[in-house]
Amino acid sequence: MSRVTEAGGRGPQSVVARPGLSRRLTETKRVAAIAAPAGSGKTMLLRSWIEESGLGDRVAWVAAGSSERDPQRFWVSVFDALRRTGAGAPLVPLVSAAPDADGWALVERLLTALAPLREPLWLVVDDVHELGPAALRQLELLVLRAASASAALGASGASDLRFVLASRHDVRLGLHRLRLEGGLVEIRAADLRFSLAEARRLFTGAGLDLPEPAAVALHERTEGWAAGLRMAAMSLAGHPDPERFAAEFSGSERTVAEYLLVEVLERQREDVRRLLLRTSILEWVNGELAELLSGVGHGERVLQDLEEAGAFVLALDSDRTRFRYHPMFAELLALELRRAVPGEVAGLHRTASGWFAAHGRPLEAIRHAQAARDWDQAAQLLVSHWPGLYLDGQDAAVHELLAGFPGAVRAGDAELAAVAAADELTRGSLKAAEQHLNQSERAMASVPAQRRDRADLLLGIVRLLTARQRGDLDAELQQAQRLRTIAEHPQASRPSGPARPASGEELRAVALIGLGYASSWSGGPAQTRHLEEGIALARRIGRPYLEFTGLAYKSAIEATRLAPEAETSAARAIELAESHGWTDKVAVGVASVASAGAMAWQGRLDEAEAYLRRAGLTIGPEVEAVAALAALFIRGQLELVRGRAADAFDTFQTAETLAGHLAGAHPFARPVRAWSIRTLIRLGELARAEQSLAEIDEPERDSGLVRVVAATLRLARDDPRGALAELGPALDTDAHAGWRAWLVEAFLLEALARDALGERAAAGLALERALEQAEAGSTLLCFLLHPVAELVERHARGRTSRARVVGEVRTLLGGGGLAARGSAQKALVEALSDSEIRVLRYLPTNLTAPQIGDELSVSRNTVKTHMRSLYTKLDTHSRAETVARARELGLIARVGVVG
Repeated sequence: MSRVTEAGGRGPQSVVARPGLSRRLTETKRVAAIAAPAGSGKTMLLRSWIEESGLGDRVAWVAAGSSERDPQRFWVSVFDALRRTGAGAPLVPLVSAAPDADGWALVERLLTALAPLREPLWLVVDDVHELGPAALRQLELLVLRAASASAALGASGASDLRFVLASRHDVRLGLHRLRLEGGLVEIRAADLRFSLAEARRLFTGAGLDLPEPAAVALHERTEGWAAGLRMAAMSLAGHPDPERFAAEFSGSERTVAEYLLVEVLERQREDVRRLLLRTSILEWVNGELAELLSGVGHGERVLQDLEEAGAFVLALDSDRTRFRYHPMFAELLALELRRAVPGEVAGLHRTASGWFAAHGRPLEAIRHAQAARDWDQAAQLLVSHWPGLYLDGQDAAVHELLAGFPGAVRAGDAELAAVAAADELTRGSLKAAEQHLNQSERAMASVPAQRRDRADLLLGIVRLLTARQRGDLDAELQQAQRLRTIAEHPQASRPSGPARPASGEELRAVALIGLGYASSWSGGPAQTRHLEEGIALARRIGRPYLEFTGLAYKSAIEATRLAPEAETSAARAIELAESHGWTDKVAVGVASVASAGAMAWQGRLDEAEAYLRRAGLTIGPEVEAVAALAALFIRGQLELVRGRAADAFDTFQTAETLAGHLAGAHPFARPVRAWSIRTLIRLGELARAEQSLAEIDEPERDSGLVRVVAATLRLARDDPRGALAELGPALDTDAHAGWRAWLVEAFLLEALARDALGERAAAGLALERALEQAEAGSTLLCFLLHPVAELVERHARGRTSRARVVGEVRTLLGGGGLAARGSAQKALVEALSDSEIRVLRYLPTNLTAPQIGDELSVSRNTVKTHMRSLYTKLDTHSRAETVARARELGLIARVGVVG
């Protein structure tokens, strides 16, 4: 086991066990190469390995400092080190520096001397990067000849000489053949980085009892850099506020800054230092940006050389065209830039902003404009790009950018105030959103004429979103129609200037989704065509976030009609969200509520509960109030069918209060009121229920849902004829257009009323019709609301064409609950691997095998191999069949029509 001493010459000593790295060095058969930047812990690892591995007498150590750039001096050091080992002492001759000593001859002499060696002997060369070209070539010869001899004992040359070579960067030693043969062990900066657990042990060994947040912060700030952690430990000794120190610890801290200056920055050429300082304002840099900001040519080559040299420059892509600096090095560079040329910093940010804007990277462009305190440019960039950011689901980034403006700038700019209103909506503050919206409307008169159309259009989009949040269907419909007109008739009104809020197709998709959602609440099923058009358009123009939100709102509408398609749309929306990392978005909550509603009506009560819990993570009365109202409605239903009528009534009362706060008489208020009355009946408060029914105005009193509730009240009063009278209009054949959940319940109540009147045949016929409607729409919840167990059992003993649904109803009534529809009981032939599951999740999409491979960073052949394995394990023969089978087994989200 190796223990790395991580303290310097002052402060408490702390050691950290790193057995994995120690084992790799001990098990080296030929060559171990350690390449990592200054302070990564290379030398300490080597010293502790030698001291505690039990190999001390078989390890020769050479520190290749600047004095060893002369090959002769280096080889004298190697001979001396080998002579000090037990195995090398009797074999290696004494040599000394002499004018006629030749490095190449010394290598041959050493190979001959070590030929009789029959036990492992390690030669450790530290700081290999300090060697001159001649010494490096000679070392390469020794390594390759010794490795070749080690592979064939008995041949001339050293039989078992092994090497550990440590450097700050890769050195050209021609080790590629060893790498291909498996004879090369490579340890790099990533391997040497301390894990959080190792960092904790370092602090503990230094006598520090750090709070967990402080330890985590220091580990994140240093990115596991050994020297940074060591310097933090030394500085923390006796510090009165460790958490504050951890939060403030940076590359500008004195000991860190001195180390990085001496060991990294001052070692660079003047032009390279200029490039590093002037690009330190960036989160990432490429060659073009580096040249633009520094004036230094061949920027990409310079950055690549710095990365190879281990100068705290890290490549961000496999092509090595984009780079970032270690955060502590970046902080030192920024400090040095402010010291050297403070007057140039704002100009550098302004230049960077222009470059990012021209290259389609608005977030970076806005941040740099803000850093330059160019508020007008920053505001124009944000306003111009906000629709695109909104359509990409980047509300968190917009919130961060808005926070970077002074309050007076936000309030005084009409367009920026409109963006602030949209931001408040995403954060659930309707009141604050309306305040910003009012500010925007008041400031519109000050918008320059050339930007007036753009500002007005931006305001229209935000008004649409605000109306949706308030549940103001009329206002949302009005704004959606206006946006659609603008999108489809650009000559009528179009933003002027080089940047506009959205393309015509994007704007049209936004308008269609808004139009479809608002109009579908009060219109017939045909109104959802606008939603479908908007979703299809979003998909066609490559706006998955807009497609996702459209699907979520489509599922909400479908759920209010208790259509089985609600679960389909909701599942597709959630799949999109999961594949793009949008699971914290409000629309996921909307889709989750729709799923909960569909599952509750199907009798899948536990699943409905789970989706309600998920919905609660992203929605509430202040965030998507209509969806929050729907969630309360479903919660009340679940409480009622589970026998908790008092809790159900409280829930429905809360829902009614929330409905009263929505703008206008929202259509969802009607079912909430009806179910609240239904709950009063269950509680035995019949007079109160009667009074509530009497207060309902026409035509709502004549609706099928309210008549069903009235019939329930009549049955509770032992008035089956009165119940039938209430149900008569609802059971009229003209009312059966489309499928209605209340129709299932109407036939069920008719069956109860007929049975109470002794009309068993008629009761059986009514129950059969209830079962028929329930089967068609997968609607079983009604059977839990009324005392129908005896009727169902009697029906089950007779002849019925609805055996399956009768079985499900009996299961429900027996308290067993229903599992997910269509879930297969057959076990898989063999469990799926993690890789197969990852591929499986992409099969429902329209991505090809190569595209799936790109998403998963694997080859198309690997994807096809996994697909063939899926076919075997799921006993399928095609992609479509595999998707269907996986949904049946619950391996991926269900999107098929249930029933």
